[in-house]
Amino acid sequence: MSELTFSRVHRASPELLFDCMTRPEHLTHFWGPAGTTTPLDGIVVELRPGGRFETTMVGADGSAYTMRAVYAEIDRPRRLVWIEADTRMRTEVTFADLGDGRTEVTTHQTDVPEAYRSAEARAGFATSLDRFDAYLASL
Repeated sequence: MSELTFSRVHRASPELLFDCMTRPEHLTHFWGPAGTTTPLDGIVVELRPGGRFETTMVGADGSAYTMRAVYAEIDRPRRLVWIEADTRMRTEVTFADLGDGRTEVTTHQTDVPEAYRSAEARAGFATSLDRFDAYLASL
């Protein structure tokens, strides 16, 4: 099975981080790799098991990529799981309170398509984590 795991420690509470990952007004500021935008009107969050999670990222050249998923599990502020409709890739995000004002966020993906496993794709995901850090610093 093809899997990827990304982990990052943020200076924020699990509650704030969970809310940033599940509210369009936050997601629009950081969702996607550097060089993309995710307009607010391109984000759908139906935060319940079976609810839709959709984002449309727009590249610098105007190309658009829509991710369509369904939430499988929601356990605020500890865990969030969704499954993408087209690839069946499963993404599980966990929020571990480190007890000192920091939270470790781990993203574990299974059934990852080959295109997402390339060094370039993994580096792009890392830039989205950098964008998330920058957004959190602005709050």
